[in-house]
Amino acid sequence: MSGGASVKVKVLFFASSREAAECSSTDISVTSENRIGGGGGSNDATSSSSAPNTADLRRILADTYPKLAPLVMDEDSITLALNEEYVPAGEILPLKDGDTVALIPPISGG
Repeated sequence: MSGGASVKVKVLFFASSREAAECSSTDISVTSENRIGGGGGSNDATSSSSAPNTADLRRILADTYPKLAPLVMDEDSITLALNEEYVPAGEILPLKDGDTVALIPPISGG
């Protein structure tokens, strides 16, 4: 296991993500070992290639909670908030031990 770092994060589920995950929160270990082939075309200068990141977390959550997969893998369906700050669509941010990530579905209203 010398290849991938691992961090433990707290994940908070809201609204439709809570229904799909069937829980309101969980602690989860995120490792970059789960990464498939090379990171989806983003050459993100802020994220080390070996550091676990928000894309790794999305994949792990999709694998762990199959009902959540269609939501969590679609940035239009679920926005991530990392330590109470929204992760902009298309950005992949590194994760650190103790981070809190909230899964926030779109909010509609009038």
